[in-house]
Amino acid sequence: MPRRPLPADPMVRELIQAARRTALSRRSLLTGGLGLSAAGALAACAPPPLPPAKGAQAVELPKDVSATDRVVRWANWTAYLDEDEEIKGKYPSLEGFEKKTGIKATYSVDIEDNDSYVNKVRPQLQARQDISRDIFTLTDWMAGRVIRDQLVQPLELIRMPNCSNILDALKEVSFDPGRQYSMTWQSGFAGIGYDREKVGKELKSLDDLWSIPELKGKIVVLSEMRDTVGLIMQQQGVDISGQFTKEQFEKAVAEVEKRVADGWIRRIKGNSYLEDLKSGNAIAGIVWSGDLFVLRAETENDNWQFVIPESGGTLWSDNMMVPITSTHRRNAQELMNYYYDPVVAAQVAAWVNYVCPVQGAQEVMAKEDPELAQSPLIFPTADFISKSNIQGFRALTPQEDADYSALWEKVRGN
Repeated sequence: MPRRPLPADPMVRELIQAARRTALSRRSLLTGGLGLSAAGALAACAPPPLPPAKGAQAVELPKDVSATDRVVRWANWTAYLDEDEEIKGKYPSLEGFEKKTGIKATYSVDIEDNDSYVNKVRPQLQARQDISRDIFTLTDWMAGRVIRDQLVQPLELIRMPNCSNILDALKEVSFDPGRQYSMTWQSGFAGIGYDREKVGKELKSLDDLWSIPELKGKIVVLSEMRDTVGLIMQQQGVDISGQFTKEQFEKAVAEVEKRVADGWIRRIKGNSYLEDLKSGNAIAGIVWSGDLFVLRAETENDNWQFVIPESGGTLWSDNMMVPITSTHRRNAQELMNYYYDPVVAAQVAAWVNYVCPVQGAQEVMAKEDPELAQSPLIFPTADFISKSNIQGFRALTPQEDADYSALWEKVRGN
């Protein structure tokens, strides 16, 4: 039987070629496979990596007081950590960390999107003023920026033995060679989310969003440019991992602008888009994969569906990093090390339903929930990635990044 042609995305192509070359176990293929494509493609979302202006050794680090001040303060995104079903703000895995280490953890849902968060804290970081956070969680392309701008501290990997469990394909990423500054938190997809009962039909494409009268004014889309614009570019036949043009990007932005002006899109939002879906003010949109499973649980509504559009989906990774002003780096490293224990990683993955970056987590999950351990949204296969046309938004040059971001900001209303 002839094999399917290899996809155009170079990172996905390498994934499939690697799987064919080696006799990988299904576990290695599922997790290592997506790790390669997600890490490579998402790293490509950042501008070409630049070394710190003075080199890592030239950065003056604050005095670390972790030994005497046993606290760690973590900034993350909404619906991104296992949460108690009965008590909001209670996180079982984080409580396990506190019991195991004696470190008091403060968890804050601070990040609406990459740009708004970093724009808020950048002046303080540049002035070396404490931002009251010891970890923040940023997407690959933004992680590359803050590393380049010397706004994060190097990690002492020798003190983080569990971090050797990171998927092989994620160990070397272009924005952070050798993982000197970051550890992957989760990866995931952007696609279509909708309430099947309220929409009244199955949604398969972005064109479907604009064709159902009941959806007018009831659609939310993500403020993350590479996800919303990326999906629309794919719908317009563009390979977002390739050398697309400014005109192609502008055409996709114009489509968003038109749908806003015509009243189809209610809001362009970051993480708070979930509130529109929970309230019923929106019943469909461009969303992140794991969020829809959390939404199902929180609303007790199994009608919420997530689908990769027929034209394809985008993928990304978020990374834990230590801000340059943190005085609790070693406590932060202990937390990162804890979450790279496969047992803990499986616990988190089962709740958030995002792609897990930790080797061994699927085997652990299979013992508790064999069906969930086969979910392509947590442990995707190479075939799933290829057939779904899942791509990473290609690397932008610094000039493209500035130009495209400016175009997008005008539309999203900032």
